[in-house]
Amino acid sequence: MAELRNLARVGIALLVAAVAAVVGWVLFYREPSSTAELLGILLVVATVVVGLRVGGNIARSVFPGYNVAEVAVEGPITRDGGGGVPPSSPGTPGADDIVDLIETADDDSAEALLLRLNTPGGAVVPSDDIRLAAERFDGPTVAYATDTCASGGYWIASGCDELWAREGSIVGSIGVRGSRVTAAELLEKAGLEYEQLAAGEYKEAGSPFTDLDDDEREYLQGIIDGYYDQFVETAAEGRGMDEAELRETEARVFLGADAHEMGLVDDLGTREDVEDRLADLLDDEVETTELEPSRGVADPGVA
Repeated sequence: MAELRNLARVGIALLVAAVAAVVGWVLFYREPSSTAELLGILLVVATVVVGLRVGGNIARSVFPGYNVAEVAVEGPITRDGGGGVPPSSPGTPGADDIVDLIETADDDSAEALLLRLNTPGGAVVPSDDIRLAAERFDGPTVAYATDTCASGGYWIASGCDELWAREGSIVGSIGVRGSRVTAAELLEKAGLEYEQLAAGEYKEAGSPFTDLDDDEREYLQGIIDGYYDQFVETAAEGRGMDEAELRETEARVFLGADAHEMGLVDDLGTREDVEDRLADLLDDEVETTELEPSRGVADPGVA
């Protein structure tokens, strides 16, 4: 199949070049004078060169030079690749960029998606956006956990057909957390007083300058619990597991070998093993290309 794709790409490029040559000959080489003939020949050559380039582009769009698109999710998962705890490395793609890469792979007619995961997790909605993009991909999708596939990383993996890991990979952390810093006592020691002006009972819930009362704590904990229920339901459905099994993990992380025994991952192996599995799924030799954003994209601001 790979050889047929290569032959098809070459054939398309040559066909377009041949058509360009004929068109160039008709347009530029019909004058009988020697000067016109010389100019016509040069123009024909130029037309063939352009035709080869256009034909090559058409061939690559119809028959891409790969059948497996690899997309990496690395570092904390954020909307634009910035921020996070710990902060993302410079140049780390954000969720929107990763979704675009997966959609590009689909548009380029890649036959399978390899989603390489090395992330401690991150924001809920960006994680779910990547999961949905993987779920929409038209073809087999395999997630491969290298060092860490925790929290939001596992949320993403639940949108893939299979999840592979190394024996020493860190997998799990199926839970949600929220945190706040309280500076009320610090303000008091500094002789400062915080006065709030707000409309709506819970508008200031979680402010670092006041202590939480019981109602506010219950309200904020309810949001965390809602995210947790969504995480468990989504992962259970995607992984084909019972919700109770995932809740019993109590957000712990596990070594890959233990995660495999628990059914949290489908198989263990190296990158080569994953490519062998993709070859089996496609019944074809694997040609992998890693897709990367052409440039960083940052949100202009936050409302």
